Amino acid sequence: MIRDNLTFEFCGDSIKLNIPSSFNVSFPKTLSDTAVKKFYTEINSQNDAVVINKLLSFKKVNNLNDWLYYQLIRKTAQQLSPKEDNYYRYTLYKWYLLSRSGYDVTLRMAGDKLLFYVQSDENIYNIPYYVNNQKQYICLNYHDYGTINFEEIKFNDINLAVSIPTKVFSYKITQLPEFNPQDYIEKDLQFTYRHNNYQFKVKLNPQIKSMFTNYPVMDYASYFNIPLSRETYSSLIPLLKKELKNKPVIKGIDFLMRFTRNAFVFEADSLIFGQEKRFSPEQTLLYEQSDCEDRSALFFYLVKEIYDLPMIVLSFKTHITIAVHFDKFAGKPILYNGTNYYVCEPTPQRLDMKIGQLNPDLKKEFYEVVYEYKPELKHYTNADFSERFPPK
Repeated sequence: MIRDNLTFEFCGDSIKLNIPSSFNVSFPKTLSDTAVKKFYTEINSQNDAVVINKLLSFKKVNNLNDWLYYQLIRKTAQQLSPKEDNYYRYTLYKWYLLSRSGYDVTLRMAGDKLLFYVQSDENIYNIPYYVNNQKQYICLNYHDYGTINFEEIKFNDINLAVSIPTKVFSYKITQLPEFNPQDYIEKDLQFTYRHNNYQFKVKLNPQIKSMFTNYPVMDYASYFNIPLSRETYSSLIPLLKKELKNKPVIKGIDFLMRFTRNAFVFEADSLIFGQEKRFSPEQTLLYEQSDCEDRSALFFYLVKEIYDLPMIVLSFKTHITIAVHFDKFAGKPILYNGTNYYVCEPTPQRLDMKIGQLNPDLKKEFYEVVYEYKPELKHYTNADFSERFPPK
């Protein structure tokens, strides 16, 4: 039974929803096409406008990107029908709320498995998808099933007469929510630079972990441009700017390079998560361990915020690193699109790599430029036109 009024917390804010009686729709423990259509017939009513409008209003007021809005949808569905009580019912509430919010969502089933998809035009690398009428649909709940052999299991569409969608779902995050400052914790980040010990107390919000738990692998441009939350930004960036104020740019970049290299413990994603997982800059600050992709994201963000220099991201077979453009530098450059860039290695290596030095183990490997950042354009180019380069 669903309560008439729901109140719950989301990103430090309190949400109150008046739930219409039409929302109280049961669903059997056994999945079937008939049961799904019956659920939709019963719940589909204009009485839901008060709920949908409240959710969309919260999205607008808090500038939630689609992924963060989906996290709000998930939490609402959990309040309506706990996942652990009836997984199918919980999934259908998510599907219905996102559909009524204007997104193009679909359902597919096979046996006891119910998959929930959303239409998105972006490149997602570790999530199942299918194409219908030249539109790409990405699975939103695949992680709940672990792994599925799509070659052996054939999924069928559940055809429902839903309203015409008006929105394409985007995974890009350009702003984090205004979390409650009281929800932050302080973390000490320490490292040594030129025989001096540095310590920064950074404010971090543990909610970031759950917010990105099932966030997919996207292109590097999307990850590297996820901003810090306001409290985290305010606790770190002004301190770094103050520390670097009187340093030449080269020395400032060197400081940031060694900060991202030495203030965190290195560990491969496969050992932590069992698969590839890319961190946003704030996740790299929050987690105790991180790999080369995560350090590169944080280093990129710090350089962009403090110096806003042109940069490229170099992708080798087993490594990711950053190269930065300087007007004057004596090292050996990487020439890309008419601009000289110098490698700035933000990840620990067996050798102490200085600016302009590439790990000797990588010099014979091909690499791709998977992202080029140009400050004057104030936008990024993505991996769709990455270029491969032979070793030199």
